[in-house]
Amino acid sequence: MNQHSLVSISDLSEEKILHLLEQARYFEEHPNHKILDGKVVGTLFFEPSTRTRLSFETAVNRLGGRIIGFADANTTSSSKGETLKDTIKMVSNYVDLIIMRHHLEGAARYATEVTETPVINAGDGANQHPSQTMLDLYSIYKTQGRLDNLDITLVGDLKYGRTVHSLLMAMKYFKPRFRFVACEELQMPREYKKFCDQHGIQYTESTDFSEDIINSSDIIYMTRVQRERFTDRNEYERVKDLYTLRNSMLSNSRPNLKILHPLPRVNEINPDVDDNPKAYYFQQAQNGLYMREALICDALQINPKG
Repeated sequence: MNQHSLVSISDLSEEKILHLLEQARYFEEHPNHKILDGKVVGTLFFEPSTRTRLSFETAVNRLGGRIIGFADANTTSSSKGETLKDTIKMVSNYVDLIIMRHHLEGAARYATEVTETPVINAGDGANQHPSQTMLDLYSIYKTQGRLDNLDITLVGDLKYGRTVHSLLMAMKYFKPRFRFVACEELQMPREYKKFCDQHGIQYTESTDFSEDIINSSDIIYMTRVQRERFTDRNEYERVKDLYTLRNSMLSNSRPNLKILHPLPRVNEINPDVDDNPKAYYFQQAQNGLYMREALICDALQINPKG
């Protein structure tokens, strides 16, 4: 395994997280470089993606690198029965870095075990999404001026939502107070609540997205109920529209409140929220470019400042 791979947010120390936030800020100020000249990056997306894939590919282009790969596994030899191991080992012959999204939990970790080429996990099933977490942290830091001692409310699909799982784990260094808002079917898994207990992270659980919860939040992190994670379509239909944030619900919220969402959204944020200055999800997506530039350079051990 290449020690510069990024598979899980737990791979990163507090010092490394803060370093990457500073690197992202540098790239926001200087987004265009040619520091990847001569480098080839493989983007292997076995699962559909828009923002993650395009922001990673834009980051490579802005840094002067080249991209090979695929956005649809059905067009590759995996559709013929080629194993993940063989695909990874084959692609490793051609590239300096692999960026991979896969529907199976643990796929990214497995990829690091069969190649010495660094791997960045762009999402593995309902498990981890560390690059999303880093751009979330950057968004929180930019809007709040700090990461410590914040009231963070996570809403919606907390069972399958890999973005909230990774964010919860990353915040262990910063003494957050979490509110988990979800229906019974989609509550935060026991393992992540145990993680909170082990690291002294305060949290409460609620099935009600109440006015009190909204008005005492610094960050509200909305999530989509993910149809692709459900095997029972009836269960999905029963829970998909339980939580919708509307502009009228924000009238007494804190002045510093920012609303985040990993996108895409469906019905969980009404479009009337978009023009509220507390809505930050589109800027959040833009921050992904700067953070992914930082992560690519870190994986390749390239210092953007020379």
